[in-house]
Amino acid sequence: MLPVVVVHGGAGLVPKERSEKSTMGVCSAAQAAYLILQGGGSSMDAVVEAVTQMENNPTFNAGCGSLLNIKGEVEMDAIMMDGRTLASGAVSAVRNIANPVQLARLVMDKTSHVCLTAEGASQFARSMGVAEVPQESLITEYSRMRWKKNLAPDANPVECQMGRMGTVGAVAVDVEGNVACATSTGGLSNKMEGRVGDTPCIGSGGYADNLSGAVSTTGDGETIMKVVLARLILFHMEQGQSAEAASDLGLACLKSRVEGLGGVVTVDPRGNWAARFTTENMSWAAAQRGTLHYGLYSGEHLTRSI
Repeated sequence: MLPVVVVHGGAGLVPKERSEKSTMGVCSAAQAAYLILQGGGSSMDAVVEAVTQMENNPTFNAGCGSLLNIKGEVEMDAIMMDGRTLASGAVSAVRNIANPVQLARLVMDKTSHVCLTAEGASQFARSMGVAEVPQESLITEYSRMRWKKNLAPDANPVECQMGRMGTVGAVAVDVEGNVACATSTGGLSNKMEGRVGDTPCIGSGGYADNLSGAVSTTGDGETIMKVVLARLILFHMEQGQSAEAASDLGLACLKSRVEGLGGVVTVDPRGNWAARFTTENMSWAAAQRGTLHYGLYSGEHLTRSI
């Protein structure tokens, strides 16, 4: 069953004209991460590679495709966690960093802290030699269009929803049975300046523990934080539920308790995995035993050889 990697490109309402690119993007990210695992690389390296690939893809709401806050600016969040030691690193509200997930790993590896935010995170990035990029390089025509449309007094709520959700993430198990997770986002379109969602919050945006498994979440961040979704799913797995059943239970609680919608990718230490969501769409892909699994719509599960 090992190794395995599962990635998501964000839960929400994916416009039809972006669906193919979204599916292709998660498939590419999963394959790149799987190559690392096949070569004996760690689950940590694999999830960082998968998320970095998606941060570099303007299709996704992370890195160079990030949605914009109310001022038309980029503010990004990311987290990663090592299931072997429970070490974690996160950043929030960072602005001029091409790959926030890589900065989150540096927080984990090079500091005694778990999360750095805003200017403090930027100062740390400079001290680590991480190159800053111009804000404009992270803004796509699509994200600016969504921002402008959502500003309109007569903005269509359904269209606004298209830009409301969407986070990228990955979970993996390496050949040694170590699990890891990573999640990255540009946040909500037209969010208040300084808003931080679930992504960098340990237990909400992601969680990894070799004793139970790993989860990366996506969806309505304000509700995900209220039920601590990633940790809730692992609690159900600790009670004997499968990765898929635990994911469904967590998402059902999110919906019934706080009227939240979202999606997750989940693995257990033996390599069993799930990609589940309650939104209209969620692009996802998994690589295991030489086969690529992927989908976008509810009930869709396609496969092809890697």
